[in-house]
Amino acid sequence: INGYGERCGNANLCSIIPTLKLKMGIDCVTDKQLGKLSDVSRYIAELANMPHYDRLPYVGDDAFTHKGGIHVSGLMKWEDSYQHINPNLVGSRPHVVVSELAGKGSIIFKAKERGLPVPKGKEVEKVLEQIKLLEKQGFQYDVAEASFDLLLRRVQSDYQPPFELVDFIVVMEKRRRPPSRGNQEEPLSEATIKVKVDNRIVHTAAEGDGPVNALDQALRKALLQFYPDLADVKLIDYKVRILEETAGTASQVRVLIESSDGRENWRTVGSSTNIIEASWLALADSIEYWLIKQAGKA
Repeated sequence: INGYGERCGNANLCSIIPTLKLKMGIDCVTDKQLGKLSDVSRYIAELANMPHYDRLPYVGDDAFTHKGGIHVSGLMKWEDSYQHINPNLVGSRPHVVVSELAGKGSIIFKAKERGLPVPKGKEVEKVLEQIKLLEKQGFQYDVAEASFDLLLRRVQSDYQPPFELVDFIVVMEKRRRPPSRGNQEEPLSEATIKVKVDNRIVHTAAEGDGPVNALDQALRKALLQFYPDLADVKLIDYKVRILEETAGTASQVRVLIESSDGRENWRTVGSSTNIIEASWLALADSIEYWLIKQAGKA
């Protein structure tokens, strides 16, 4: 399964089985068994403690992914127009990613897929303009669907965010002082933040292991009194990518954050020439997305 094995691996049964059954007409498994193939592939990846490879034929996330606006428009008219099989046969489904190549069809399809209000008329054009502008600045929404959800919501005239940033200050101090761990002297990172919730301004501060962690702690501290369940949300992955290597320390950076509340995982993105600002954008999106989802369940 998934081609796992010593050295170069083994023949991948997740590719062989559907090819035999669907392309060659060899009835090697039942239709019901074939419909569980994607789940089996992911389950084995979990057992092996390996990331599930997106580009696997049939069972990878990219196997039935559509990006260009023309492709998505065709998909909406006839599902098999750009797919060699029905994804449901192997337990998968069509997947649309949003990028600078997206058209109106991509936006509408994605909104329906995510269970969001479907933008109409000028709202769709506004979303497309925002995506193209932001992707030029380093944002990438095909890997951060929670940030895309918020982008769709923010074009709605009646959207009210659960909190708004007034300002923040992040300080990192390195000096001789009593060590907090062992014999090492560690720099102190502290964030002071001011946010607005329901017309009330909250001003607070927190320390952390680095400036991003300090900012995360300060934001949570400010919001927990209004949203106590926010304590369930954890940051589980934080990635930074330099987009302009030749620009040195002035490079544009993209920050991708993955968060979880123990039931669902989601990813958000931020981009800036300032790594703290990029981190804030991704972090704030992560928390705003979760709060909006919780409000929808209430």
